[in-house]
Amino acid sequence: MATPADSTSVDGRVFTSTANTSDGDVGGETYFWFEQSDDLVHARYEGGEIRLGYLVGRHLGDSLEFRYTHLTVEGTTATGRSTDRIERLDDGRLRLHERWEWDSKPGSGTSVLEELTEAEYAAVTGE
Repeated sequence: MATPADSTSVDGRVFTSTANTSDGDVGGETYFWFEQSDDLVHARYEGGEIRLGYLVGRHLGDSLEFRYTHLTVEGTTATGRSTDRIERLDDGRLRLHERWEWDSKPGSGTSVLEELTEAEYAAVTGE
């Protein structure tokens, strides 16, 4: 059984979406590259319906709180906010359980981001 991360850093980790509500723009082809310094967290994300996006926020114990903005491949911009609960999986990877809400349009939902395995990371980055 997985346990909470208890302040586990997301620095250098790459995630992809494994679940999202229908109001969301992010999907399984969207990848998130996280960086963290102390409690400051930021990430670049792209892929699937997302041409380019950024998030910035804080790491607070076993959760993340951030604002995000992105441009879709259709050329629309979107902004919102999210609170993520961090879960550590049995294999050491992290899973983020998100509750998000749009600022730029009506809608809210939940999603799950999961850290890539080493093989998935190599396939995405070519390393």
